Parts: sequence; C-alpha cells; structure tokens
Amino acid sequence: MTGFDLTELLAERGGERYALHTRHLNHQLPRMLHTIGFDKVYERAEGAYFWDADGQDYLDMLAGFGVMGLGRHHPVVRQALHDVLDAQLADLTRFDCQPLPGLLAEKLLSHTPHLDRVFFGNSGTEAVETALKFARYATGRPRILYCTHAFHGLTTGSLSVNGEDGFRDGFAPLLPDTAVELGDLAALERELKRGDVAGFVVEPIQGKGVHPAPPGFLRAAQELLHRHKALLIADEVQTGLGRTGDFFAYQHEDGVEPDLVCVAKALSGGYVPVGATLGKDWIFKKVYSSMDRVLVHSASFGANAQAMAAGLAVLSVLEDEKLVAGARHTGELLRSRLAELIPRYELLHDVRGRGLMIGIEFGRPKSLGLRSRWTMLQTARKGLFAQMVVVPLLQRHRILTQVSGDHLEVIKLIPPLIIGEREVDRFVEAFTAVMDDAHGGGGLMWDFGRTLVKQAVANR
Repeated sequence: MTGFDLTELLAERGGERYALHTRHLNHQLPRMLHTIGFDKVYERAEGAYFWDADGQDYLDMLAGFGVMGLGRHHPVVRQALHDVLDAQLADLTRFDCQPLPGLLAEKLLSHTPHLDRVFFGNSGTEAVETALKFARYATGRPRILYCTHAFHGLTTGSLSVNGEDGFRDGFAPLLPDTAVELGDLAALERELKRGDVAGFVVEPIQGKGVHPAPPGFLRAAQELLHRHKALLIADEVQTGLGRTGDFFAYQHEDGVEPDLVCVAKALSGGYVPVGATLGKDWIFKKVYSSMDRVLVHSASFGANAQAMAAGLAVLSVLEDEKLVAGARHTGELLRSRLAELIPRYELLHDVRGRGLMIGIEFGRPKSLGLRSRWTMLQTARKGLFAQMVVVPLLQRHRILTQVSGDHLEVIKLIPPLIIGEREVDRFVEAFTAVMDDAHGGGGLMWDFGRTLVKQAVANR
C-alpha cells in the first residue's frame, strides 16, 4: 500500500487552489476570475447546483460548457463507473475487441439510422479532427468549408475551421480552409464549384451567439454538397444528445442526413473525456481500406472502458428519464418567459435558440440616459454590458452563466437537461431583478460597468 490519500491531500491543500493555478497553470485564468468576482470556492456539486463552504447553493446554467448534460454526479453514471472499475476488465490491450465500444456505437447509431460506424476519441476537437481527416481521404480533396463565427475546437485542424480570429491569431499557418456565412447558399455553391472541397462542417446552432441555421439551409446545403461530391459534417459536440429538444439538432429539419456527425461533451456524463465521430459505411471503408491501414487513424485512450461505460449510462438516462422531451418542454417555457420581457426592457433585444440552448441578446437602448451609458461601454469594449449582467446573476442571485463569445452582447444558457420549472422560476426572477437594476438611474451595476471600462482600457 502507498501513502497516497486523496481526501487527506484535498483537506490539506485544497485551499491553495487559486495560488496553485497561478503558479503552475494558466496564470491569466485566476486573474480574470478575480477581476469579475468569479473566484468562488465551490465545495461540492449535485445535479444542477453547486454549494459553497457556507452551504449556499448556486444554480448552474452553464453545465461545464455543456459537458454536464445530466447535471453533476448522476447516480446512474456513478454506478456504471464503479461497476466497470470493479469488473477489472482487460482494457486497452490494443489487440482485442472489447464489448463496450461496440455496444455504445450500436446505441448511438440507433439514434441516426442513416449512419453506420463510429470512431471513438477523447474530446470534441478530436471528433472534429477525425471528421476532417475522413472527409479529405474519402473524397480525395483538400479543402473544408466552415462558417464565420463557428467554433469547432482549438487543435490545429479544428482551429483551421474556427470562425473567430481571436482564437486563430498567432497560430498560422493553418490548413487552407474557407469560411462562408451561415445561411449563405450562394457563397457555399461558389466555393463548391472550384471542385476541391471535401466537405462543409457546420454547427446546426452556432454556439457563439446562439444562432440557429436558417430554416431549410441544412437541407439545401446537403443537396449542393452531394451534387458537387462533397460531404456534410454536422458538429453536434454541444448541440447533440438532447440539448435542443431532439437527439441531434440537425434532426429539427426534415431530410437532413449528414455524412459525418461529431459528438462529445454530454456523452461523458461529466466524468470521462470522450468524443465520437459517426459516419457512413463507405467513408470508413475508404479510410480503413486494407489491413495495412488498420491503425491509420487511432487514439491511445479511445474507446476505453470507463468512457464507454459512462456513455452507455448517459444514453440510458436520457431515455429512461425522457430528458430529450424534457429539454424541449423546459426550454420552450424558459425561452417564452424571457421573450415576454422584451417589451419591458429596452436593453433586451432578442431571445432565441432551441430546447435548452438559449441566447439572450442585448442592444442599444432608445432613452438618452441609458444610451449614453451603453455608448460608454461599447466604446471601451463590445460585450461589457453582457458581462455586467452575468456578474450580478452570480454575485447577488447565485446563478452561473456565461457571455456567449468575445465582443458579443449575448448571454448563453446551456443548463443541465434535468432542470425544471423551479429552476426556470429562479432564473427568470433573478434576470428580471438584474434588468430592473440596469434600467434604473444608476446603482451597483453601472458602478461595476465603470470598473470593466477601466480594465478594458488598461488591457489595450
């Protein structure tokens, strides 16, 4: 027996969490958290809530950027992981075929019957990398099309199809891929006519800004792509597994059948990193065309037993607890109640999304007093007003949310799929209180706004 005791280690040094991160990890993260007052110490978590050392609860409307689709520490997923560890399987021998990967692939494919095979990796960006490689090899073409403002990951290949310059700057040269506007069929066709396009990778709902693809766009894009012998790649890393009220977000549009689908985040159950690329049989058979090519694309930890067990448990919970339909119902309730506030608040411009993926957009007010404050923030840095809303939601109402992207006046809500009317009531009441403050004559929100302005100017 060794002397390692995790409980003892955390008890002794858990209080050093921010100092350790500052010294040994990304030093800008604790600095940023401190600046906006997010440097909390959460002691435990369960379902859709965190608790601090004083026993106060915090409602999680972020779900770990979508990873915690079932909430935190779901008992079915926990039990599956206990069971798979206790089974002491002969895992990752690399020269056998274990049952769990096949069972999880079978279950995933049952939700998208036009696809035939699955590659398991370790993350969303790896699922996208797999799709890019498979599309290029299967078509024999080099170029991938993607959308402006898209986010598909941060490794070099997926970064090449990232539509945000802030992530790309300084990492060139990237792959020679090309951006088109979401919904712009003419631009898509223009690029396809060049004859070198392997595929088009698209989020059915863009995470940055929460912009759904326009009605009919995915179907029309698919027809164009197939006419030009290119592939449709659906990035469902954040939208998949029920978040939008269908199992996959592309299924909201009849007749859409992507050639490759990327999955990750919620499939993990919040425990074990996992990514999956689902695809058509002919694509996989081209990539793995002979025994000599059996390992031409692989992952050392791909299809490990813990990840597969977690994924199987997640899919079982989604079905048993009817969470896909629940996301549709609860999402519509939350979105409609927020939309009802638009006439009441001139700073609130739009509420959009599907299921439990909702964007709340703010915009320029009409009244002179509010307009001058809005202009002050916009001059310093676009996106500061949304940050002004996110901070009091946490500080005063103990609700964790996020701004939906750099330089965006949009808050994105991607809570665990298990939330219900109680959480909807809590969020709407808190949001209403924050908006009342924002539309008042002054107050703490605008004082904090001035602090953000000073910080933005200092960072230029």
